Amino acid sequence: MSELPGITLSSLDLDRLEALLAGLANPGPEADALQAELDRAIVVEPRDVPSTVVTMNSTVRFVVEQTGEEFERTLCYPRDVNGQPDRVSVLAPIGSALLGLSVGQEINWPVPGGRQRSVRIVEVVYQPERAGDYHS
Repeated sequence: MSELPGITLSSLDLDRLEALLAGLANPGPEADALQAELDRAIVVEPRDVPSTVVTMNSTVRFVVEQTGEEFERTLCYPRDVNGQPDRVSVLAPIGSALLGLSVGQEINWPVPGGRQRSVRIVEVVYQPERAGDYHS
């Protein structure tokens, strides 16, 4: 079994995500997956989060390794998805897996038909901590 990549998380995101999990009426496997990510994270103060790390409300640009295609997604809280295809809930399996990753790291992204494609984080286009926005 391969070891999971290291992740960094801000203390503010940790507090908000723990509150989210505590407030779930029917936590399921998605909540367990998110909790596992929180449990293995290195937690730092928001001002100390490297600018290349995916945090909550970050917009991330990816490249599909097999094709070179690029796309962007924003990691958000479930209430903020609003059916928008460019947003990914932190409770979705891909969302919890993205949390805390850094530019250059790869992840398997599910695609229709039950397949997956390997994508690499190319850029954190927007990160609240880098922008000084601690209220998102």
